[in-house]
Amino acid sequence: MRYAIVGCGSRHRMFRDALCGPYADRHQLVALCDSNPRRLALSAAEAGRPVATHDAADFKAMIAAEQPDSIIVATPDHTHADYIVTALEAGCEVICEKPLATHPDQLARILDAQARTGGRITVTFNYRYSPARTQLREIIAAGTIGEVTAVDFRWHLDRIHGADYFRRWHRQKANSGGLLVHKASHHFDLLNWWLDSRPEQVTASARRAFYTPQTAADLGLAHPGPRCATCLDGAQCDFALVLDDDDNLRRLYREAEQADGYHRNLCVFDPAIGIEDTFQAHIRFASGASANYTLYAYAPWEGLEVSFIGTRGELTHRHTEVHGIFGGKRPPGEHESMATTLHLAGEAPRAVEIPEGSGDHGGADPVMLEDLFAPDRAGPDRHNRASDQRAGAWSILTGIAADRAAQSGVATDIGALIRDNALVGLTDPSRPEAGAA
Repeated sequence: MRYAIVGCGSRHRMFRDALCGPYADRHQLVALCDSNPRRLALSAAEAGRPVATHDAADFKAMIAAEQPDSIIVATPDHTHADYIVTALEAGCEVICEKPLATHPDQLARILDAQARTGGRITVTFNYRYSPARTQLREIIAAGTIGEVTAVDFRWHLDRIHGADYFRRWHRQKANSGGLLVHKASHHFDLLNWWLDSRPEQVTASARRAFYTPQTAADLGLAHPGPRCATCLDGAQCDFALVLDDDDNLRRLYREAEQADGYHRNLCVFDPAIGIEDTFQAHIRFASGASANYTLYAYAPWEGLEVSFIGTRGELTHRHTEVHGIFGGKRPPGEHESMATTLHLAGEAPRAVEIPEGSGDHGGADPVMLEDLFAPDRAGPDRHNRASDQRAGAWSILTGIAADRAAQSGVATDIGALIRDNALVGLTDPSRPEAGAA
């Protein structure tokens, strides 16, 4: 197949390198698109083979000129709908980074275009492909803990990874939908997939508790500037990001600033930030289960904890993650680890041996790439991990509903969101669609 990628920031490299490396004998990367000429040229040079380059403003003309079969969308979240709809109407398949969209209006456009064209959309929920998370689904589906009645799900973003959402484009809800949409869409998708159900109603609370001017003052930062590069307090700020200290960030962003004025190292304590950093939500599912969900972006550690409560016992999983450095220093000796425990009623708790995986996101990325680019080798997807536009829609509907509930103080009904926004292709949430969970 012939592929084109729109968006040449950090995340696109996984797809570009796969198409130009291990899957180059099966597919061809024919074009790259970006609004920043510096990043566009850098990506083309790193591809290691001739690839056409186009300004993102000429996206439609690029499709006509290069005739790709599939478009990979790796642009800022609020732009996804424009590229997806244009690609579908041109007869292309689409692979899209999560979240599928940030607002019901965008989602309506995507679902309408897909229904009209019959085009294929894949949303890259790589967390489904982690061997440990796939194992959780297997245990639950086997009925080992009986009917799942409740879930307690906590996601911890530390002060390195979590802080990074507050210094770049994600910091404004108009761009990302906030962390309940941008980040938590991964987590809400996992809940839908693990439980094989759909969310019906959400209540939530949200606030910006840590990344505030008051925190800067409490840390003794008397003169925080708009960005780290010009801040007078930079030398004493643990959150300062010096782009020149990292070759990747320097080439992708600092050396590309003059082309579009995008600054990758804005102050995380800026009063103009428009997203929250602390969330709790209560989600009711069509299956009868409910989930309590917590996300915060200033944790002392990075990772997740989830407990499934069933009529026969409890299943728990903890994953300590270690991500790349985005500013700040990690404690010495920190390493990735996982543990899963099964505790059936009347029995002692026992550790569950977790299948090994290698690669990013708990071993998920290599498995997902094989499923995307060599499905014949990957074999049948008996875990139903491949995600279409419906799975993408259900995941962000939970985040959108949670954000609305947090702002209004009133429970948000997801069925009403579907009806009010005429979201086609999403049926009664008590009847899961094939391929969407």
